Amino acid sequence: MATDCEAWLNANPIEADDLSDSFLSGEEDNAGLVVNKNIKNEINGNWLTSSSNSIHEARLKAKAKRRLRKNSSRDSGRGDSLSDNGEVVRGTSVAPTSPKSKLLDRKSRLGKGRGLPKKGGAGGKGVWGRSGEVYGREVVDQRDPNYDEAQENCVYETVVPPLEEKDFQKTVTPIVQEYFEHGDTNEVVELLAGLNLGPMRSEVPSLAVSLALEAKASQRELTSTLLADLCGPVLSPSDMENSFDKLLQQLPDLVLDTPGAPQLVGQFIARAVSDNILSKSYIEGFKGRVDCQYTRASLDRAAVLLKMSRGGLRIDNQWGTGGGQRPVIQLIKEVNLLLKEYILSGDSKEAERCLRDLEVPHFHHEFVYEAIVLVLESKGEKTLRMVLQLLKSLSASSVITVDQMRRGFERVYMDIAEINIDVPRAYYILEQFVDKSFVMGIIDVKLRDLCPCRGRKRFVSEGDGGVVKHESY
Repeated sequence: MATDCEAWLNANPIEADDLSDSFLSGEEDNAGLVVNKNIKNEINGNWLTSSSNSIHEARLKAKAKRRLRKNSSRDSGRGDSLSDNGEVVRGTSVAPTSPKSKLLDRKSRLGKGRGLPKKGGAGGKGVWGRSGEVYGREVVDQRDPNYDEAQENCVYETVVPPLEEKDFQKTVTPIVQEYFEHGDTNEVVELLAGLNLGPMRSEVPSLAVSLALEAKASQRELTSTLLADLCGPVLSPSDMENSFDKLLQQLPDLVLDTPGAPQLVGQFIARAVSDNILSKSYIEGFKGRVDCQYTRASLDRAAVLLKMSRGGLRIDNQWGTGGGQRPVIQLIKEVNLLLKEYILSGDSKEAERCLRDLEVPHFHHEFVYEAIVLVLESKGEKTLRMVLQLLKSLSASSVITVDQMRRGFERVYMDIAEINIDVPRAYYILEQFVDKSFVMGIIDVKLRDLCPCRGRKRFVSEGDGGVVKHESY
């Protein structure tokens, strides 16, 4: 037998390529190297011909393909691949030929892929589509059993429920109070137009007037302007008449909080008639039908104002223009009149009330300036003493702040040179006034030391030796 094998080996020498098997792992190469060398020519101890060798090669190729399928599910596109002629190609990115590697791949893709959401972000329960997607107009199917022809002409609108009485004051009161701050009637019109007032429409003027009764004169002027602008876009003339009727009925309750309510409501009625909000026959309609004394006083006040308007009185400005809306020249005139009235009456409380009614706390330095100038131009001690008492009272009650007081004195210090042209003793009087103001606690020591003093050089008599002395007066 040995001699037969040796004879066969001499007849069929083994080439170098047959010594390597790229389809087997390292363990298989080490364990069965001799077997693999002769596997082409012998199977189960039988010598094979050339046809049996081709069958064996086909089996090896099939086994290599199975190994590639198994590796492709783990390393998709990165493992070994098989070329068209059956040869193994290592390190290439050839996609696996078997479709089962994609269909049956249930392994995690952690760390792989581009990280995009599934279905482009349009997947998930209860999701109609990806974010930002705009759908076209849906066409109604006329063959639908639930199709209704009336749906084609439907118009959908936002319905605002009518405002209830319990929520009326909570909603409208902040709007009116905010209007007293900014004074923009267009904003109020827009806000009220967005509310469904319903039957509470006629309550808006009465609420605005009742709030203005406890406010300042400038805010009453704003209320009259608001009523004129609301009539038409939001309210009708009948709503205005119903609102003022309710105000006249509520006068006994309004007098408890505002004693002057009858006169003020009468002024509002006269202003409304002047602005053509109320008819001219509105007041005449109450003749002979009024039992309440407050209502009668209010209507009489309105009738008197309307009669005076025929003689030239401007009812459209009866409340005046409050605050900084007035010109500076007008404010200066009112300050001078206030000071002259105080000098004649000596009532500091009335002067304080008038100064508050001007509603110009930022302009109180002008009051201090005019008061000091009045003292400098006066000839007696009475004016100086009364002005000191008034400034002391206003400073103690904080009507005039420390900054406004300081600014008024500093303005006099700056203009004393021009004032001295008309008043020769201005420096001397100012020095006395400043010293007494410091003693009474109206100003501090720093403001007192800033007071200018005019120096004068004079030669004394010959008995003094002709010494030059500096004296201030």
